[in-house]
Amino acid sequence: MSRVYARRASLAAGSAAALVATLLLGGQSAQAAPPTPPDAATARTYLAEIKEAAEGPQDGYSRDKFPHWSDQGDSCNTREVVLKRDGKDVETDGSCAATSGSWTSPYDGATWTQSSDVDIDHMVPLSEAWKSGAADWTTDRREQLANDLTHAQLLAVTDNVNQEKGDQDPAEWLPPTASYHCEYARMWVWVKHEYGMTADSAEKGALKKILDGC
Repeated sequence: MSRVYARRASLAAGSAAALVATLLLGGQSAQAAPPTPPDAATARTYLAEIKEAAEGPQDGYSRDKFPHWSDQGDSCNTREVVLKRDGKDVETDGSCAATSGSWTSPYDGATWTQSSDVDIDHMVPLSEAWKSGAADWTTDRREQLANDLTHAQLLAVTDNVNQEKGDQDPAEWLPPTASYHCEYARMWVWVKHEYGMTADSAEKGALKKILDGC
């Protein structure tokens, strides 16, 4: 059973992006979740199709080159949509800011009740994306990645756990909850494959090991 902390807030995993429009309309009592990634067999196929290449340089990178928390309509930006999608009993004010609710983080299993303590994690961090091909993308393409509600690129998670992750790939960091590693790898591979990003050898090796054990 998850412990409930009054100071922070985060997410849970397992549903689909089709719920987003519905969740924007009012308080939601049932727990929603990010889009469900492909199964392990499909993810292994996708991983084999991802081009192996050393990470590119960090030169020129800026989060500003990935415009994020874009307007999603109904006075809501992307962060607010994910908070509502991934939370339970989320209520919002007229500006779409979450005023109450709870969020259970799939990364560590902790449940929080303050939205200010929840980070919206980019599954493939923006810096990692930059070094995996996004440096050559258009700004529009980078904005699409940074606000992608269709694939499992955005998750509400415990903020300090997200900060520990930083821009590390799965060869360098995995969620503290080991039972979530399979889904995490499936999500990571799905996003990288969808956007045609590269993966270095250590990253591919770590992902293959996880997916082979799913």
